Amino acid sequence: MPAPDRGGPSMLHVRVIAPERVSARVRQWLTGDEAVTHLVVLPGAAKAPRGDVVEFDVVREGASHVLDGLRELGLDRDGAIIVDHVDTALSASADRAARRTPGLGVDAVVWHEIESQTGEEAALSASFLTFMSVATVIAAIGVLLDQPILIVGSMVVGPEFGPLAALCVGLVQRKIALVRHSALALAVGFPVGMIVTVVAVWLLTAAGLVDKSMLLEARPLTDFIWRPDALSWVIGFLGGIAGILSLTSAKAGTLVGVLISVTTVPAAANAAVALAYGVREEAYGSALQLAINLAAIVLGGVLTLLVQQLAWRRPRRRVR
Repeated sequence: MPAPDRGGPSMLHVRVIAPERVSARVRQWLTGDEAVTHLVVLPGAAKAPRGDVVEFDVVREGASHVLDGLRELGLDRDGAIIVDHVDTALSASADRAARRTPGLGVDAVVWHEIESQTGEEAALSASFLTFMSVATVIAAIGVLLDQPILIVGSMVVGPEFGPLAALCVGLVQRKIALVRHSALALAVGFPVGMIVTVVAVWLLTAAGLVDKSMLLEARPLTDFIWRPDALSWVIGFLGGIAGILSLTSAKAGTLVGVLISVTTVPAAANAAVALAYGVREEAYGSALQLAINLAAIVLGGVLTLLVQQLAWRRPRRRVR
């Protein structure tokens, strides 16, 4: 019987523009790494910036080491490094590269990839603030109606995990700019979402659609949002671990599950509703829930990245 198909290796396709003065060193660097395959060189093909075009595939488990070397040669400054995902690779050469490189591609951490991805998500943009505001208002309505489905919907819409992941990456990689941008997005995003929610609650109250009694009534399905306990920390911590793993292993489906397991946006929404109606105890409890979740997610994410950093450290081959 034929052997079962285990699927092709997990790979990245890299296109490099190498100035003529370093092109030979780039080729030497790539040919000397067992994780690299399908190497193609097009002399003088690049016009802006000028240089040789070098294309190759690299298995994920060896990608960070290879990209580090290319950056040491100054290609990110004087040329270009473009990285794409390879969806399917039917190649015996690729299979050999995967066998020769320690580790599994699905577990590999490509630091340059997650820095770029999380850096983009940490931007304090109009769309980020809009998503945050919409998610918080949805959660506020879910709180008043005691409807978990609306709470879950707000968790999925909420964009806060991007900056949280960026903060974790920035702390571990000592990227001060990334830490600053992600912290700014969180420090502005949550207050903006809460202010919009307070105004929305006032407008809905004036329209007769909601009232204070809905907040004060027993809400058995959603009152956990403003009653933090030890499990709040545990869930946030585990959410941080799972969230970072979903990013580093490129498993987006897992990230959705993470988003609906932590109560960051719902806690902010509950605090906003309580502030709108002047219910201080509930506002305090919700704010504490939010702080616990944020701290636990960051701690879980940072520890996960530190463990991955240690696990994927390999002997350094110098660029000549």
